[in-house]
Amino acid sequence: MTAGEPGESEAWSATTAELVARARRLAVPGQRRILGLVGAPGAGKSTLARALVEELGPSLAVEVGMDGYHLSNAVLADVGRGDRKGAIDTFDDAGYAALVARLASSRPGDPPVYAPVFRREIEEPVAAGVAVPADVPLVVTEGNYLLAPTGAWPEARARMAEVWFLEVGDDVRLGWLEERHHAFGKTRDDARRWARGSDQANAALVAGTRAAADVVVRWTA
Repeated sequence: MTAGEPGESEAWSATTAELVARARRLAVPGQRRILGLVGAPGAGKSTLARALVEELGPSLAVEVGMDGYHLSNAVLADVGRGDRKGAIDTFDDAGYAALVARLASSRPGDPPVYAPVFRREIEEPVAAGVAVPADVPLVVTEGNYLLAPTGAWPEARARMAEVWFLEVGDDVRLGWLEERHHAFGKTRDDARRWARGSDQANAALVAGTRAAADVVVRWTA
């Protein structure tokens, strides 16, 4: 931690440049570290992850999202959870923890690790959607439940060098979330119902994990 950065309980209003600088300190060639970004639905996790990876460049960082471990729509229908897609029990937490363990132990000279991705245009996970070369020192992973204390989530968290909790006002966050749902096919009414229903229930669970983060970030872009 350097001057201008907060203690564990204090939120840090940080620019992209400041966050890139902190991430860069984790990206040590010849080593492998995992940086986790957590926050409520619509908090900007994937946007920040992309910004960090783009600024650091492909030789230093690669993005791997937790959302690749969504259960498929067919499985969700079979277990009766299709109307709660995005809830903590609609993910393969053990699979995600196993991936994080593989990523954390990878070293230069090892073969690449292939991770799944979530495609919003089809609302389904796709296997082996991103390659993680062994010589890239920093993996940036993001998702809602990285700090959850149940299931296999703590196993994944234990392999992460840092986890940042992204905090944003509910009015702003819900607006972003509704726009995202609408952009990917929901009607305006359905987008609003989903954001303020199922997503908001998930957001309450995520908020309860805030204290476990290494730093709380209010990203000022």
